[in-house]
Amino acid sequence: MKLTGLQIAAAITLSGLTREALATEAHVGRNTIDRIINETAACREDTIRKITNILEVRGIEFLPGEGVRRKPTTVDILTGSEGLQQFFNGVHEYASKNGGTIMMFGIDETTFIATITPEFSNDYLKRMTEVSRKRKDLEVLAIVCEGDTNFCAADYNEYRWISKNIFQAVPFYIYGETLAIMDFNTTPGPTIMLLRSRAITNAYRKQFQAFWKMSHPPTSANKKVEK
Repeated sequence: MKLTGLQIAAAITLSGLTREALATEAHVGRNTIDRIINETAACREDTIRKITNILEVRGIEFLPGEGVRRKPTTVDILTGSEGLQQFFNGVHEYASKNGGTIMMFGIDETTFIATITPEFSNDYLKRMTEVSRKRKDLEVLAIVCEGDTNFCAADYNEYRWISKNIFQAVPFYIYGETLAIMDFNTTPGPTIMLLRSRAITNAYRKQFQAFWKMSHPPTSANKKVEK
C-alpha cells in the first residue's frame, strides 16, 4: 500500500513523536521527513519502509484510502512449550525487523530452556546473536534474581541482579508496544499473555526502568559481548 504525506503526518501526530524524534530514530535528516510529508521529492523505498515500521511499532495502523488510526488493543494467549517457542520466534522477528530495546524482568533461563527444549534454545540463541551483531541499534536488558549466574544469552544480553526480596518469578517482556506476561504455574505451562496496548506497555516500561536503577551488575558478570 502506497502511503501519502498526509497519512505519514497524521501517523506522527497519533504516535506522539515529533518530526525531529522520528528523524533521529530513523537515522535521517529532519528535512527528509518534511519532504516525505510534503511530497516534494521522491524518497528511497527503504527509508519509507523504516519510517513506516517505526510508526507501526508505536501502535499505528495504516488503512486503505489514506486512512490511519491507532491499532485497537489486542490480547493473545499462548500456552505450553509450543506457545513459548512461538513467543520467542516473535521476539526474534521483532528484533530482526526493528532493533530497539527489549526488556526482560523476572526471568529464569534454566526454566525457559527446560520448557522450550535445549535444541530450540540453542537455535534461538544463535539466531539472536546473529541479529545483535548485524543490528547496532538492538539492546537487550535482563533483570534476574541476585545470585543467578546462568547467563545463557551473554553474547547479546546485559544482565543485572535484583535482590531476592523484590524478584518475582513471573517474567514479563517488553518490546515495541507489546507486553508479555508469563505464568509457569499453569497446566499446560506456561501461559503467556501478549498485550498490545501502548498505555499498559508504557506503564510496565517505567516499572522496568525503576527496577533497572535499583538493580546492579552481577559480581561475576558475564558482560554483553561488544558488537
